[in-house]
Amino acid sequence: MAKTILIVDDSSSVRTVVGTALKGAGYDVLQACDGKDALTKLDGTKINLIISDVNMPNMDGITFVKEVKKNANYKFTPIIMLTTEAEQSKMQEGKAAGAKAWIVKPFQPPKLLDAVSKLVLP
Repeated sequence: MAKTILIVDDSSSVRTVVGTALKGAGYDVLQACDGKDALTKLDGTKINLIISDVNMPNMDGITFVKEVKKNANYKFTPIIMLTTEAEQSKMQEGKAAGAKAWIVKPFQPPKLLDAVSKLVLP
């Protein structure tokens, strides 16, 4: 059975590029346009990994990560931050919130898939 990955990004083009790469690697993909939208997708459905932007309207990625970690069903779901933010302080904030990896845009799909394969549990 394919593993499911939730992509959270306010850019539809980023969601499309990431989704295409993931689907090509055999993953099922869910999409959300911001943190608030993403929280509505966390309805008990098994999600193996979340890839989230940091800068989004309504709810930013760091706040979203903190909210995910409060949810018992998703507390241990790994999260990759995919963002234009490259500041060390922002990365530390993301890690402290519970993010497992940090990938800076623009990104190479093979690099993203490599990080995904390391974090998606069998």
